Amino acid sequence: MTGAGGWKNPSLLLFAIGISSVGNFVYLVAINIMVLQLTGSAAAVAGLWIIGPLTNIATKFWTGSFIDYRSKKNIMLVTYVLRALFIFMIPLAPNMVVIYGVLVILSVAQAFHTPASMTYIAMTVQKEKRKRFNAIRSFCDSSAFIIGPAIGGALIYLSTVELTLWLNAGFFILAALLLLFLPKAEETNREAIPSLTVRQVVRDFSIVKEFMANHRYVTFIYLGFIVVATFTFAMDAQEVVFVQQVIGLSEVDYTLLISITGIGAVVGAFALSIFSNRVSIRSMIAVGIFMMACGYVIYAFSWSFTSISVGFILLGFFNVFLNAGILTFYQNNIPTAVMGRVTSIFQLIQSVLHVGFILGVGVFADLISLRLIIVLLAVIMLVMSVGFAMSVLAPKRKSFFQEEGGNSNG
Repeated sequence: MTGAGGWKNPSLLLFAIGISSVGNFVYLVAINIMVLQLTGSAAAVAGLWIIGPLTNIATKFWTGSFIDYRSKKNIMLVTYVLRALFIFMIPLAPNMVVIYGVLVILSVAQAFHTPASMTYIAMTVQKEKRKRFNAIRSFCDSSAFIIGPAIGGALIYLSTVELTLWLNAGFFILAALLLLFLPKAEETNREAIPSLTVRQVVRDFSIVKEFMANHRYVTFIYLGFIVVATFTFAMDAQEVVFVQQVIGLSEVDYTLLISITGIGAVVGAFALSIFSNRVSIRSMIAVGIFMMACGYVIYAFSWSFTSISVGFILLGFFNVFLNAGILTFYQNNIPTAVMGRVTSIFQLIQSVLHVGFILGVGVFADLISLRLIIVLLAVIMLVMSVGFAMSVLAPKRKSFFQEEGGNSNG
């Protein structure tokens, strides 16, 4: 619980999440540049983007079974420290095989961290504060999207990639230190923790399946969000190729477009953090998903830097509303007792879709044309967003979007 202070614990948690988010973007810039310098291979760099989804597919079956019976705070602490340690080790790796091995370990740590942090937030932040908390978190994440690469680029320019990665490890140590000042949020009985066996994993999988069957609307909304997110992920994976080879823009233009998207997200997150109490969760999700889809449609049909900029500003601005709304909806409707397992299975589904869509888009782009594939994905996403928004705004579903009350610890 947050206690009498109200925002003391949520604020500390936001600082920890924000610092680690900046660290993630610094790491992303540094590792991409390092792998490119070592190999000179675009395929080797592309491999970085597939490690995460493949690791999730291999681990998400059982991570939830581990997380739900143990301290979420301790899991977050350990994963932060592990990420710091292994990021520090990357420059010391003798070859690419070892580097990829380290990256797999980092992905496994992230696979544990995400469901644990999702559950810990729901336990620590009271229900009536979650919408504002998620709005401020979106502002932190959006700011990190701009600040992180800028810090990473500056450090690499002023020093080396290796030194940048060593300094980058400090972000995760600092995030871990901030977590030390936060409560555990739940009591765990070590004697009651079941062994992580195949039988236990199968049993927990059945519990998740039963939850999805008994909470079909909640499952439908979140799975719908995952599908839409997969469409955006597939388009984003081809973004640099589309912008430079199809539209004919330069690398400098592409860099500016990424910055414009980040600025749109920061402005959207800042506005939402101020006016979150005046915007309902339903409006955040419905308007957010529709307008973000419109941004991708404009992007898909674009012919110039200006038209793509309009699309990127729209999708950056409203993506913040969608993500904050969905996070709040999720935390309010998934009991924390099973949230780790449910989140892990949802992310398993998302990873399978990500891998399938990335490979499918790549193949069909070669067989047909990338422009046609991006247009089809954007239009389908727009149609889906209309149906999704209508389902969210349906009067009979209003009870699922309540914003007052206690924590969902059932």
